[in-house]
Amino acid sequence: MAYVIIPWIFFIQIVALASKSQAKVSAIIVFGDSSVDSGNNNYIPTIAKSNFEPYGRDFPGGTPTGRFCNGRLPPDFISEGFGLKPIIPAYLDPTLNISDFATGVCFASAATGYDNATADVVKVIPLWKEVEFYKEYQKKLRAYLGDREANGIISEALYLISVGTNDFIENYYALPQRKSQFTVQQYEDFLIAIAENFVRQIYSLGARKLSLTGLPPIGCLPVQRTTNLEDPLNCVEERNRVSLEFNGKLKASVAKLNKDLPGLNVFFADVYDLLLQLITKPSQYGFEVAAKGCCGTGLFETSILCNRHNPLTCPDANKYVFWDSVHPSERTNKIISDHFLPALKQLFL
Repeated sequence: MAYVIIPWIFFIQIVALASKSQAKVSAIIVFGDSSVDSGNNNYIPTIAKSNFEPYGRDFPGGTPTGRFCNGRLPPDFISEGFGLKPIIPAYLDPTLNISDFATGVCFASAATGYDNATADVVKVIPLWKEVEFYKEYQKKLRAYLGDREANGIISEALYLISVGTNDFIENYYALPQRKSQFTVQQYEDFLIAIAENFVRQIYSLGARKLSLTGLPPIGCLPVQRTTNLEDPLNCVEERNRVSLEFNGKLKASVAKLNKDLPGLNVFFADVYDLLLQLITKPSQYGFEVAAKGCCGTGLFETSILCNRHNPLTCPDANKYVFWDSVHPSERTNKIISDHFLPALKQLFL
């Protein structure tokens, strides 16, 4: 009977290997704002850029890429964690082509939001336009690989979405228009509806594996602490409450989407508690400074105000939770990515 059993064992092994290979994440595809923009804003006319020193000074080769960080961003670390490339390229980079984007691409634009009015503030790419670029990418991918292989990459890719902070700090709290139209709770609901529609849109285009990042403790960003006139240099607790409130609504929306859309699997990346821990108990994580960023005074500088001529920039960003007055340091990004990777792998591999 041995001659019957051996082929069956061989067949079972082949099936197991095939199912394992089918479950692999094929690519990392990124939508969002400066928390995940790997350099798209370099190629549009906006002041929201970071393609100059000291940005990127800890990036491989010490290159300022347009990432709002001293080094790599969470999508870079997550891609590497899934055994893909360690650097996610920006879709608008003219030196690259579809072969560079097949296993990972970024459509994100710094200073954008769910709300189109947020993108208008400093003339960056609105979220709807990121989706248009993604449609263009799909056409190029099909032309490059053929429909079958391209469709496989699209459905097995992990889509990382990180957006929403600018809608509050750059738009609602900074400008009068939305404040005159909405209470903060109404504005949250307005953004949640856009977020839900966005997920449905990319689902209709083939996305099935998504990670949707919630808001950080907005009130503890160094720039928010600097402008806290009621309680100078402390977190703005009212804005932190808004972050929590928004995250609760977004989490409920994720549950609804997972239930409504067959085959969709959305992971809610709740970054709030972890980042708050890093900010309130920095020494437990090996940080020395959490109230301000490394670049310049760290109190208000970001983008063009954070530049190589500023003599106050710290020598070692690894000691700082934040790189500039808004954006986490590379080390913080690594801690956040390492925190979520096991859950993402369990869900999507």
